[in-house]
Amino acid sequence: MSTSVLTSPTETTSQASPPVNDVRLTFPRVVRSEWIKFRTLRSTIWTMAITLLLMVGIVTLFSAILASQETQRGGPSSIDVFTIAASMASLAVVVLGVLVITGEYSTGMIRSTLAAVPRRLPALWAKGVVLTASILLVSTVAVGISLGVMQLFLGAKGLAPDLADGETVRILVGVPLYLTAIALLAFAIGALLRHSAGALATVLGLLLVIENLFLIPWKPLQHISPFLPGTAGSKILMPQAEINTMSQGAVGAVLGPWQGYAVLLAWVAVLLTAAAVLLRRRNA
Repeated sequence: MSTSVLTSPTETTSQASPPVNDVRLTFPRVVRSEWIKFRTLRSTIWTMAITLLLMVGIVTLFSAILASQETQRGGPSSIDVFTIAASMASLAVVVLGVLVITGEYSTGMIRSTLAAVPRRLPALWAKGVVLTASILLVSTVAVGISLGVMQLFLGAKGLAPDLADGETVRILVGVPLYLTAIALLAFAIGALLRHSAGALATVLGLLLVIENLFLIPWKPLQHISPFLPGTAGSKILMPQAEINTMSQGAVGAVLGPWQGYAVLLAWVAVLLTAAAVLLRRRNA
């Protein structure tokens, strides 16, 4: 005689499937997924490599020129070279900052991202965290390599940057800080416009065209000009003597290095806030 044990469907289901609470959508997991997407894109690898090569290449070129001169003839000093290199590298990080967010809109992947992260904002912040950490790391490595190259060319002549000087350290630290803030500015504008070409045109127009137009000697423009993102943020890369020279006869406000950088961060904060509000309200 055999006996059969009947199990209710509800009981079987509860034993077979794991509790829902075992899988949680946490912010670190969202950051990890964004990091996987970020590092597997060819555009990321290319723009990061270009940023590194631009900085190291420009520093190497100018170091070789300075080393070949018998005496320094009023050209850029060794620390000024980092300002030039950062200005050129900023073009590459602008492209990366825009593509990090607009690339998903152009491919339609943003729908999958927002379906996986229904609250939406954690996905935006996670992209910003990954972008910030990546630019900080790459630009810091670029500064370190550039310092080594400069020491190799100019160390024997005593023209290499003096790391005991506070202003020199501020400029060297300012390079990765400036590039990161510019990348986040581009990221915020990309999140607002959701179109790669339009966002790139807007960022580059703001940094390269509009800011030059504001150099026109007209008082209303001169009062606004110090608070434009590129003009204000680049103060962190300038020696104090150069800032003092530029302030002579200035009509508008004269911002110090950290004040100017704070203005740039304010631009980033306002634009990211606007992007976050629109991300919650608009359809993907």
